[in-house]
Amino acid sequence: MTIKDTPEAWEIRATTTPFTGAKTSVRTDEVVMPDGSVVRRDYQVHPGSVAVLAVDDEGRVLLIKQYRHPVRHKLWEIPAGLLDVPGENPLHAAQRELYEEAHVKAEDWRVLTDVYTTPGGCDESVRIFLARNLSEVQGRRFEVEDEEADMEHARVPVAELVRAVLAGDVHNTCLVVGVLSLVAAENGDGLDALRPAEAPWPARPFEA
Repeated sequence: MTIKDTPEAWEIRATTTPFTGAKTSVRTDEVVMPDGSVVRRDYQVHPGSVAVLAVDDEGRVLLIKQYRHPVRHKLWEIPAGLLDVPGENPLHAAQRELYEEAHVKAEDWRVLTDVYTTPGGCDESVRIFLARNLSEVQGRRFEVEDEEADMEHARVPVAELVRAVLAGDVHNTCLVVGVLSLVAAENGDGLDALRPAEAPWPARPFEA
């Protein structure tokens, strides 16, 4: 048996959009089940996101700490952001987020993993990149606002982050998945065996 997710779309009898926000919306679909019954499914429609696990030459991961109102916490995270433009190249978006949130650029980019964050209630897909060979960006820093104006920055060794994940001390999806995927890749075929930065992404097709 091959362990691989497969695309499938069940019949939708009707659909409505009861809420539309600035970046996301809520959709209600009437979905036909295998037994013929029809059920309502509410979910958030999301443009997709990118995240960057940036590792410096000392083996430390670049982190930011930011207030997240829905969970009433300041969370340690890796740089991330929305795919604001339909069809936007995710690598370009990731490079932008690394610059805007950390004022850093990277010379080596790989796809670390792709993940659906909460597939039972949201169609968001996130591509997590591995970025290496880091350097500070020269020139003026990006002007942040709102929650980003209160961000903290840190560089933390991978082993310390793994302990924090397993201890339940950090909770951000992209950080948890990214760090554990990094360790798995290092202990598997190696980081150079990861997919190239512009590998296809069926969940969010883009122009190279």
